[in-house]
Amino acid sequence: MSSNQPRLTTGEKAQLAWYVARMAKRGLADDREYGGRVDHSDLQRKFDRVLDRARRREEQAKNSK
Repeated sequence: MSSNQPRLTTGEKAQLAWYVARMAKRGLADDREYGGRVDHSDLQRKFDRVLDRARRREEQAKNSK
């Protein structure tokens, strides 16, 4: 794992898996005729927020030692 990626708790892993699954479901629901009309930006923001919280948590833990 790179230094940019924090260690994730079980809950964070579950949240990220849920968001990835929802993005995949939306992608499958796309009507292929017009393609690319499915918006994942809301789920991507949630995904990024979970990673940001994990990074902050790790940074706080490192600073408290």
